[in-house]
Amino acid sequence: MRPAPFTPADIGNAESAAFTSFDRPRGAARQEAESNDLSVIQDIPVRLSVELGRTSITLRSILQLTQGSVIELDGLAGEPMDVLINECLIAQGEVVVVNDKFGIRLTDITNPSARIRSLKK
Repeated sequence: MRPAPFTPADIGNAESAAFTSFDRPRGAARQEAESNDLSVIQDIPVRLSVELGRTSITLRSILQLTQGSVIELDGLAGEPMDVLINECLIAQGEVVVVNDKFGIRLTDITNPSARIRSLKK
């Protein structure tokens, strides 16, 4: 059965439709929305590591290592260390000592688009 067509009297009783806005928030509202979006993932643990350098070595050489052996790395003394999160480069920095503990002072942070590209690899 088909519904009856609208009559002019029905149109007089009609209400305006209310639609939710899908526009992106601007200014402070946008920052708050982004902050709320990030709050969902802020407690996810990640692995942060600082890399001194790398090298390729044969298994024979590994088996010959003894206490006091020196392994030459490709990094140069005084060169910035790579800061990696989940094996993706996010920054570089220099080694510092604070209260008898090693730390790293960030000297260069990769831009967000470069970080995203490294995640896709």
